[in-house]
Amino acid sequence: MISIRTSRTRIVSLAAAGLLVAGVVAAPPSSAQEIPRAQAAPATVDNVVPGVDEISSSPNLRQVANLPKQAPFDTSAAFGTDIAFQGRYAFVGNYDGFVVYDVSRPSAPTVVSQVLCPGSQNDVSVHGDLLFLSTDSSRSDDSCSSVAQPASEAESWEGIKIFDIGDKRNPRYVKSVETACGSHTHTLVPGKDRRTVYLYVSSYSPRVEFPDCQPPHDSISIVKVPLRSPTDAAVVATPNLFPDGGYPGIPGEKSATTGCHDITAYPAKDIAAGACMGDGILLDIADREAPRVIERVRDTENFAFWHSATFNNSGTKVVFTDELGGGGAATCNEVTGPNRGADAIYDITGRGDNRRLAFRSYYKIPRANADTENCVAHNGSLVPVPGRDIMVQAWYQGGISVWDFTDSRHPKEIAFWERGPLDAGQLRTGGSWSAYWYNGHIFSSDIQKGLDVLELRDPRTWPAQLFRVPELNVQTQTGYLSW
Repeated sequence: MISIRTSRTRIVSLAAAGLLVAGVVAAPPSSAQEIPRAQAAPATVDNVVPGVDEISSSPNLRQVANLPKQAPFDTSAAFGTDIAFQGRYAFVGNYDGFVVYDVSRPSAPTVVSQVLCPGSQNDVSVHGDLLFLSTDSSRSDDSCSSVAQPASEAESWEGIKIFDIGDKRNPRYVKSVETACGSHTHTLVPGKDRRTVYLYVSSYSPRVEFPDCQPPHDSISIVKVPLRSPTDAAVVATPNLFPDGGYPGIPGEKSATTGCHDITAYPAKDIAAGACMGDGILLDIADREAPRVIERVRDTENFAFWHSATFNNSGTKVVFTDELGGGGAATCNEVTGPNRGADAIYDITGRGDNRRLAFRSYYKIPRANADTENCVAHNGSLVPVPGRDIMVQAWYQGGISVWDFTDSRHPKEIAFWERGPLDAGQLRTGGSWSAYWYNGHIFSSDIQKGLDVLELRDPRTWPAQLFRVPELNVQTQTGYLSW
């Protein structure tokens, strides 16, 4: 998702404890709406765009609950963003902070706590008693009471915030780490010693007038977090992924590479895939502090902005997404066509440093959306079906799509769910930011509508109901060992 580019670079001392003020808002009474099965929408067969807030879906995918955004996150500017999971809890980022939900009963989720801590886009991940939050907007300081401040001012701050979530009702802000050009997203990579986690911080869009985000910025920041002493977290490396320069781009059409937007790691296989604006890369991360690029690809015909990546379970394929229009444009229409603003499926061939990314096909939702709906490929995760490569994915106001890419050359949709536009007369930013499978249900963070929970009932995916994981950060892929 687009953010206004701002930046700063310095590890901040937290000696001034007054800077670490996290506004934990009392959880309001639950207003989750449990959706009876009788209300499940019929399949759309005539490709008619549903009306404002109307629901359309395939018969095998239905909404079971919606919990609207709660004050103080109930404004149109408080975008709901990414999701992480742990046990009975879901942690959902928001441009104004983050929310902890109890999802032990998926049809009736409840708000456990809300932390007011502005700073887009507040990408979130969790590990044990720690929660990590990305700040990608220039702030007056590193506290949760900071205000916006131009990145041209050397004292401005942005980067990673660390919270102690041992008490889910009262998350506690314990540490900040400033990173070059901020933190648009981050990827949690467990250390091999099990005593450390690393955060691969992606950021981009340097400018000469930003003291701490100078061009060319072809690097990522690696933050090392000792689990027993998270207040010692610090940047330990800033590897240059593009020493010969990234894709130069085409102004107004295709993004130049000035860093990465997102990285997905598969730690068990020591690999990661980077979606880096104008380039897609495959990395060897055997040395967690020194990732190496072993393959790099470009799509100068159809991709405008390499946004994110997903491996299949066996680590033999990567799905890259193209966020054409930055998430704020209507690109799911006949004018844009099926190959732009889409997913691209690559097979990984070869071994070791000879691994290569071989393009196979594109996938895009097979429904046209209204020109008042922002719609493009966005965040998704695998659905754990042994022997199959199946993914659930958010498409903003294009809704949620479940699709099968087992045959890399012929991907196909097997289920969908969507709301009609927020407004019939003008484009308003909304829709599903992230749609992830977690322990038997699909959870969607809707930018404006809050948390949606969906149930997938399809014979092709029923084995997924048998899999349970204790923790899920989607950009840190964990293999299902029995596949």
